[in-house]
Amino acid sequence: MAEKIVRNAEKKDAAPKASEAGKQTAESVKKAAAAKKPAQTIVMPNKPTGGSTVGLRIGACVLWLLAIVCEVFGIMALMGYFYPPFGLSQLAFLIIMIVLDLALAILAAQLWKKANRIKPMSEKRGKLLFYLWNELGVIMACICFIPLIVLLLKNDKLDKKSKTIAAIVAIVALLITGAASADYHPITAEQKEEAEQQITTDVYWTQFGHKYHLNADEENGCPYIRTSGTVYKGSVTEAIESGRTTICSYCAAHYAEEMGLQLQSLNVEDGDETEQERPVDTTSAAVDTTGE
Repeated sequence: MAEKIVRNAEKKDAAPKASEAGKQTAESVKKAAAAKKPAQTIVMPNKPTGGSTVGLRIGACVLWLLAIVCEVFGIMALMGYFYPPFGLSQLAFLIIMIVLDLALAILAAQLWKKANRIKPMSEKRGKLLFYLWNELGVIMACICFIPLIVLLLKNDKLDKKSKTIAAIVAIVALLITGAASADYHPITAEQKEEAEQQITTDVYWTQFGHKYHLNADEENGCPYIRTSGTVYKGSVTEAIESGRTTICSYCAAHYAEEMGLQLQSLNVEDGDETEQERPVDTTSAAVDTTGE
């Protein structure tokens, strides 16, 4: 009986020690994570271009036209209207035309999206027109590839192996071009104007994020950029023109009210944060030594 009492007393003494050891382990993990975290660098981006977007839109249209020319050359070679130059095989020439088509169409779409960031379309034009205007890159991607793909699949003159290879390359090029040309986070002219009027302080964004943040303080700021090594800082106009068109949902929930922002007139993101901006839980690696 006495031995049992002594053992119980030892267990009671061991429990606080184990709990304290667990806390020390958690603190050591936090310190180790803090030590490994790279120093955050604040980068000031280039000033916004602003002004006219005519040059960007003309450049996009010219590049799309050149992409269609590449498609036409591919179709003409496929139909046997001329022999490929430089002694190239029909398959090699087709693949070259498809790759050039892809590069020109993607570059054109980037110029178009850049112009839409500087001067977005008004939502008063209607939802359908707004969608078509912002997704013109995807529409042009279809124009630049689908006719060639259809003719490839229907062509009987090209041998089966070459036909299969060329069709696969063209379909993959269409998918890549469409994905790169899509505008996943468009903004209206009204939303940009409201953001520029309401947010007069600097905002922050990361290299791969699609949204801007209101607070980048390493201690009390938005957790979705707290662990980022490089953070860009600038006006909301600079953020939007660099492709960050939405406010982070965390910032909207925690900082917008104290800044006096009217969120209903702004473009607030409603999805999950991206992997690059997701906060790291440094306590998850702590070992539970309490046995509970």
